[in-house]
Amino acid sequence: MDKKEILKAYNFRHACKVFDTTRIIGDEDFNTILECARLSPTSFGMQGVKLYVITDKTKKEKLKPFCWNQNQIDSCSHLVVFTTKTEDLKPDSKWVKQRFDDRGLSDEMRDAYLTRYREFHQDKDIYEWGAKQTYITMANMLSVASMLGIDSCPIEGFEKDNVESVLGIDITKEEVSVIASFGYRLNSQSKRYRLDLKEMVEFL
Repeated sequence: MDKKEILKAYNFRHACKVFDTTRIIGDEDFNTILECARLSPTSFGMQGVKLYVITDKTKKEKLKPFCWNQNQIDSCSHLVVFTTKTEDLKPDSKWVKQRFDDRGLSDEMRDAYLTRYREFHQDKDIYEWGAKQTYITMANMLSVASMLGIDSCPIEGFEKDNVESVLGIDITKEEVSVIASFGYRLNSQSKRYRLDLKEMVEFL
């Protein structure tokens, strides 16, 4: 994809508020989006992100009242709820040790990484830190979707506790951080407003 195509995709992307309920994203396209989520970077390479992909109409309708009754919740083709795996991301968890073991490090090097990880988390909230990783994953999914001509909308307006309850999520192990909807727009794209680059960037 050349530079013009990349910018075209980013100009295509917008926060789609109403999707065409008659159009469903094909498995091949959505699996590509999911694969890019899998390949997304995470801090320390911990991969403490889980995605709940919801296509069932009834489940979307149950979630809608707890997502400010936003139309994109139940009009989209695929609704994705992102959680951060708070229990696994704790410094002394088996998950963390396994992620470092996966790298084929020497015992000395692995222990050095584990020490650094523990020190890093001394003054960090696991949920807040883990949630940042889900946003990286979501951002990559939104970008790839636009390259495939698929619309999307990131969603922060929801009642976290109620969404977790509807999905039966065990909050001692993971917590919802953000939601995104994917599908095809029903209406024409509205005008977007963005700052000029010179107002956003400073070269030092």
